[in-house]
Amino acid sequence: RKIGQPIHEDVPEGHMVKAGTPTMGGVAIVAGALAGYLVSNLYDGVFTWTGIASMVAIAGAGVVGLFDDWLKVAKERNLGLNKRAKMIGLLLVALVFVVLMLTRTNVHTTISFTVWYDLGWDLGEIGWAIWEILLISGTSNAVNLTDGLDGLAAGAAALVFAGYVVIGYSIFRYSGFFGINVGLDLAVVAAAVMGGCAGFLWWNAAPAQIFMGDTGSLAIGTGLAALALSSSTALLLPILGLVFVVETVSVILQVASFRLFGRRIFRMAPIHHHF
Repeated sequence: RKIGQPIHEDVPEGHMVKAGTPTMGGVAIVAGALAGYLVSNLYDGVFTWTGIASMVAIAGAGVVGLFDDWLKVAKERNLGLNKRAKMIGLLLVALVFVVLMLTRTNVHTTISFTVWYDLGWDLGEIGWAIWEILLISGTSNAVNLTDGLDGLAAGAAALVFAGYVVIGYSIFRYSGFFGINVGLDLAVVAAAVMGGCAGFLWWNAAPAQIFMGDTGSLAIGTGLAALALSSSTALLLPILGLVFVVETVSVILQVASFRLFGRRIFRMAPIHHHF
């Protein structure tokens, strides 16, 4: 349909040649992940509410990103949904996820690294709901910031989802030890989204023939947060997704330095533009 990506005027000159590259490729990532999840579960029959809630959150965030991308191409400017509208959309997605998790699953409401009782800081249902909303918002925006070079966000995300395949299967294998019996479904969710990202990389590796847009980045970030929350490994996520953390921190430092001292730390932020 020749739906091309507008390029922001403040990015490096080398990016200007990318103007008009097809965007909204995240639709393929989300569709591929949904198809993989459904086919895998129909074959082996391991549907759980935890896995369903995670896939609903991924699809919901993808819809929010789709609206954002569509406004960008319709206006032919790199400005889609305003910050408030995007945050409201992600908030609704997070609320649906938290309601499903707290009412349909036995999710543990503790802050932990690898098992639900690691550290053992029980937030309670309200505290966990707030924590969940903050994590989904932060992770989805972190992946969104990282999505600025060919293959960067999809490649990094595929590796983190691969990690969650291992984590999910480990929870399934030692379910008595972890206290969670939905590990296999979480592994299937992680594998499905990993497959979506890996397939997308064929077209997104430099020189990119298509961009994922916010459709993909918001869905991927929400998926990472959902898996971390479902498996009680939220404190492990910043380590697995260190690339996304560094990208986000670079933006925070750049903005703070410029506003406080009128000077930039990096030539451009996020940090991949600096390099």
